[in-house]
Amino acid sequence: MDGLSPAAPQQLAARPHAGTKACEVTILLPAYNEELAIQRVLHEIVTALDDEPISFEILIVDDASTDRTVAYARRFADECRRCEVRIICRPENRGAGAARKVGVREARGDIVVMLDADGSYPAYAIRDLLRYFPDYDQVNGARTSEQGTMPLLRKPAKWLIRKLACYLTGRDIPDLNTGLKAFKREAMLPWLWSVPDGFSCVTTMTLAFLTNGYAVKYVPTEYRPRIGKSKFHPIKDTLAYLNTVVRIVSYFRPLRVFFPTAAAVLCLGAAKSLHSFMTTGSMQESDIVVLMAGFLTMMFGLLAEIVVAHHRR
Repeated sequence: MDGLSPAAPQQLAARPHAGTKACEVTILLPAYNEELAIQRVLHEIVTALDDEPISFEILIVDDASTDRTVAYARRFADECRRCEVRIICRPENRGAGAARKVGVREARGDIVVMLDADGSYPAYAIRDLLRYFPDYDQVNGARTSEQGTMPLLRKPAKWLIRKLACYLTGRDIPDLNTGLKAFKREAMLPWLWSVPDGFSCVTTMTLAFLTNGYAVKYVPTEYRPRIGKSKFHPIKDTLAYLNTVVRIVSYFRPLRVFFPTAAAVLCLGAAKSLHSFMTTGSMQESDIVVLMAGFLTMMFGLLAEIVVAHHRR
């Protein structure tokens, strides 16, 4: 024990001479009980960007940690001379997505780079992502390995959900829920309303850009075992990812969801009607109900597509 105690719930600035000036890049670190990793991650970030000719800040959004995460972050902020380090302490735990949304709103950089505070993503990868700006609107680190817990469950589930997202968006997505991503802040702000408070937040950020015509790039990135205990819940978070994919695509490209559903129902109705005609010589009421259900599903999809197109204007 080193006598450190969590900081009071306030925003801390370690570089008063920098004032509130804007910078080119904000490194956003959402954190919740990451006392074992936070200092190492912060040192890696500063070391990785020390020779880069950019102005940047580090913004830590603590999601009501109960350990010494904030105390260690404050110590680093007091000693850091390379960049401004700010800490925003949330009064209650709301989830990784909620912390990220706060960070994006409070960021001063034109480009926001997000990575996890658990040490799983190497900070040097930030340089690789920044090289693709301003040509791209979002650049993601595509993990080259799976280091999470319960790989036998996670890998098949993530593969299936990723393939579903690829079909629904019409794009190849090497890594759907990577926590390492850089994006133009102004491009992300209009879509923060769609970002949930939980783990599926990064998936939503990716899909919001892919389904709205933004230029998105993927860069292969090393992935390391996290420091500390994982907060991933296999069943709950996997279902959240699946729900996120369908929900976001329904928001922005509804026909991708409604059209195959309607086609399947119409085909079922046609096959059922044919069977009824061959066995009884006429269509049954249930056949008409199934066909009407398929037709109405298609109409709902077309209506939703019109509404989405109207709101994009």
